[in-house]
Amino acid sequence: MAELVYRPVIGFAKTLFKAWDLKIDCQGSENIPRSGGAVLVSNHISYLDFIFNGLAALPQKRLVRFMAKESVFKHKVSGPLMRGMKHIPVDRRQGEAAFEHALDSLRSGEVIGVFPEATISQSFTLKSFKSGAARLAQEAGVPLVPMAVWGTQRLWTKGQPRNFRRSHTPITIRVGEAVEAPRDQYAGAITRRLRERVQDLLEAAQRAYPARPKGSEDSWWMPAHLGGSAPTVEQLRAAEAH
Repeated sequence: MAELVYRPVIGFAKTLFKAWDLKIDCQGSENIPRSGGAVLVSNHISYLDFIFNGLAALPQKRLVRFMAKESVFKHKVSGPLMRGMKHIPVDRRQGEAAFEHALDSLRSGEVIGVFPEATISQSFTLKSFKSGAARLAQEAGVPLVPMAVWGTQRLWTKGQPRNFRRSHTPITIRVGEAVEAPRDQYAGAITRRLRERVQDLLEAAQRAYPARPKGSEDSWWMPAHLGGSAPTVEQLRAAEAH
């Protein structure tokens, strides 16, 4: 299959990473299958997460088709790129079409990328997982591959100004062993097991991360339970209630 858009975009992204001198530490790419369908499942802390998730699959010579909200496909710049890279638009009011699209892609041997939290976590901790990824894997008969990214929130995340001038930023990526999704198991149980794996990988990425906040004003990107000033889940709920 010709990839007239995806591969040039990868080349452009790599050039940017080099210009920014990002310190990317990616481990576990070998857990992504070299062939056949798979559902790649990640935490979500930045608008750029899909780029780094896709980067983790390149050593296995795989291109990931991400499920993303439909509005991204309507943007005059990102829309043509997303369609050209064959990503999958998701209308959250009518998700059946996106589910079937992703299922067809998995059955044809593609790797599908899913963020089961659905939205960016502003606390930088794991939110609850929706069961769609598990159901896709069950229906298609493919494995779930858990992964976690850390450091991407320092470049561009929800509620903070993007900072593409931030050079030398470490980005840590951890990919774990596949989680099987048998058809005869309850999707909720698979989802809980999957979330536990992603949590373990996130904690491993945080432990390996070589940078710490330089002061109180720089601690916004660190979750509260690790001593940072990111809002807690409870604080975010209270803010939404008001």
